[in-house]
Amino acid sequence: MNSLPDAREIAVRSQGLGRVLTDDQARLLSVYLGLLVKWNSRMNLVGPATWTEILDTLIQDSWHLADLLQTLASQPAQTLDLGAGAGLPGIPLRVFWQQGDYYLVEPRQKRAIFMEQAVAHMKLPRTKVICARMEALPPARREAGLIVSRAFMPWQKLLVAVKSCLAPQGRVLVMSNETSADTVDGYSLEQVRDYTVAGKKRYFRLFVLGGHGF
Repeated sequence: MNSLPDAREIAVRSQGLGRVLTDDQARLLSVYLGLLVKWNSRMNLVGPATWTEILDTLIQDSWHLADLLQTLASQPAQTLDLGAGAGLPGIPLRVFWQQGDYYLVEPRQKRAIFMEQAVAHMKLPRTKVICARMEALPPARREAGLIVSRAFMPWQKLLVAVKSCLAPQGRVLVMSNETSADTVDGYSLEQVRDYTVAGKKRYFRLFVLGGHGF
């Protein structure tokens, strides 16, 4: 197996993980994974070193998240991905789900540059990188219908911190390895969904600002 992937290898391995990719999805993931492996060898963007490890442990989050988001009755016009880092889950998420405008927010310049290169090479529609801290986002970016974050901060603190960035009835998607029915004042828990990666369960919790629960 080559150190850098081609679309066919990615399609075959993804099918073994339970996901059938279209030719275009496999091609786009090959571009992203190829860039990520190259850049990762120089600046340690993610823990896994090979494309197979990244696919097996990280990319699956994105396609499971896309499945959840596609079921929402109201799709967000604007999504913020806070602390986007190397673009996970956001960049591969946009391979499978392309609703609205998607902003990858990352204050570290080298990581933002990597994401800009990946988005440009993949030609992802309506997907942009903002090199800034959340607190420095302009007013136009503080009306998100959805906020996504992977390990940006503990989820309880996240829900409190992002209120000023959400539109009325905006949602926050929390990714974790633990399930919980807890919530934070001002939010309702809309849904919890579990999925399995490498034999371990992971969870999405979807909160709504001022919502009425599920």
